[in-house]
Amino acid sequence: MKPPLPSYGVVPDFTLTDQNGAAFSSNALDKRVWVADFIFTNCPGPCPRMSSQMHQVQTALATDDGVRFVSFTVDPARDTPVVLTAYAKHFEADPAKWYFLTGATDTLNRLSHDVFKLNSVDGTLEHSTRFALVDRHSRIRGFYASSDQEAVPKLIADAKQLLKDGS
Repeated sequence: MKPPLPSYGVVPDFTLTDQNGAAFSSNALDKRVWVADFIFTNCPGPCPRMSSQMHQVQTALATDDGVRFVSFTVDPARDTPVVLTAYAKHFEADPAKWYFLTGATDTLNRLSHDVFKLNSVDGTLEHSTRFALVDRHSRIRGFYASSDQEAVPKLIADAKQLLKDGS
């Protein structure tokens, strides 16, 4: 049996705006395992690769309704719901399971910098290229570098472990 995954803190409740322009409450993620990343839609660098990798994870976990995917923008000024919807379609995101979120810069910064400890959302568009895995109790249970070739298989395996053991 695999040892339990570490815990890196708890994601507090938050409200942002989803790709449909609707208010998105983190309550929608309650009792679900979820994968998070921070991207922006006109990124010339790693974001398209990260979104492709997120799609791989979505595909691998497609049969389990207990999992969700959340892509937070680091460019809320440009990543409007309309822009996020087009981006989501490009990466074949399942709209029932993969949310693209925008909102107030201070809320996005608090989540990215203070909660996930990844980066600041401060207009520079500098951001982490790691995925975060969150369990059913809103605990951050792992980080996965998108540049690491083993990251996606490990993320999938760890998500399956959390789904199986009820974490």
